[in-house]
Amino acid sequence: MNENQKLGTIMKELIRFSLPLILSGVLQQLYNWADAFIVGNVDGELSLSAIGVTSIPISFFITTITGFTLGLSVLIAKNFGAKKQDSIPPVLAVFAVILGGVFLLAAAVGSALSYPFMELLHTPADTIDLASGYIRIIFWGLPFLAVYNVYTATLRGLGDSRIPFLSILVSSVINVLLDILFVAELRWGVLGAAAATVLSQAIMTVFIVLYGTSKYPWLKSNCRKESFCGAVVRDGLRYGLPPMVQSSISALGSLVLQDFMNRFGTDTVTAITTAYRIDTLILLPIVNLGSGISTVTAHSHGAGDTIRTRKTLTAGTILTLVVSAFLTGLVIPTGGKIIALFGAGTAAVAIGSAFFHRIAFFYPIFGLTTAFRGYLEGRGDLMYSSAAGLVSLAVRIIASYAMAPRFGNMTIAYAEMVSWVWLLVMYLFRLAAKKDDAL
Repeated sequence: MNENQKLGTIMKELIRFSLPLILSGVLQQLYNWADAFIVGNVDGELSLSAIGVTSIPISFFITTITGFTLGLSVLIAKNFGAKKQDSIPPVLAVFAVILGGVFLLAAAVGSALSYPFMELLHTPADTIDLASGYIRIIFWGLPFLAVYNVYTATLRGLGDSRIPFLSILVSSVINVLLDILFVAELRWGVLGAAAATVLSQAIMTVFIVLYGTSKYPWLKSNCRKESFCGAVVRDGLRYGLPPMVQSSISALGSLVLQDFMNRFGTDTVTAITTAYRIDTLILLPIVNLGSGISTVTAHSHGAGDTIRTRKTLTAGTILTLVVSAFLTGLVIPTGGKIIALFGAGTAAVAIGSAFFHRIAFFYPIFGLTTAFRGYLEGRGDLMYSSAAGLVSLAVRIIASYAMAPRFGNMTIAYAEMVSWVWLLVMYLFRLAAKKDDAL
């Protein structure tokens, strides 16, 4: 097989692996979209803003979970590529128990302190009661998400992105049906939307555990008491902690930015939180291509295939640039119109549309950073990737406050652009330092 054919083969593998992840991500976003869309159109803009203002606090816990399990996925993919299959079930068993327990405790504490937590973020007075009631229930979905993500990380490390997609598909359908029942029919408002989300997350977790272990029965082996040994825990922590710390600190930074944004008033909160829902969905193809690059790189690196490892970076970079350029052209003319579908008012729609007109031009920069990050993390360079993410966050926060007097609420978009450029530069320096393994 010549080099061009090999590059094309890797591109096809990345697409085949990433497509179910992209579809899973789209469906997962439907949890919040369904809540926001149905509540916004049934209960009005105030309820929509209340759900929107909780998105970043909730994201703090979710990104902490997904950050840790990202590291687990790299560990599992590396071991799978190296034919060390027996080492995988203990990792699954140990960290399903540990993360499930940790986030059960977090759910109890977070639920009890939901109102002062929202007060701390300077939540507007007209939405704080609704927001604290919504997040109080949402917290109880965290233990389910923790266990779900451990199983997802394991299956992704094995190269299977189909089962996570099926579990999200089942859960999303149930979530939408429950939203219609609880919010549109029973008129439970934001509390009904939160209950629908938590119930659907529980069903999603049960589905992936039962289906995943039935398709891969060997995942249930070697999960006895001795599986909880120091070596398994140390390996998992070594891979999981750097991205978890980076994700959790990034999410804390986002809380600072949420507090910054709340000061611009309810119209801006409604506009930007709704825009970020759309932005998150739009960027899913890029994010999940990054996950695909990480997994394929880890398989090749674990197997000692240097040529294939290099070609994965090349193939992934090409794909992310093409996709990000397409997404830029898609979102600029449609972003404001989509925000209007959520029941946002005229002022909020105008703010959201202006946000998209600024940030979408930088999607290709985000695409490049995602490709480089996936490659470095797949090679086990998790510490540098995490450090780069933290520096980028600091740049974003500093830029937000520094540019606010000049750009007002559009500072939120400009500061994120600056942080993406900074992150790209850091990854380019890292790749240059590892030029023997680069393109």
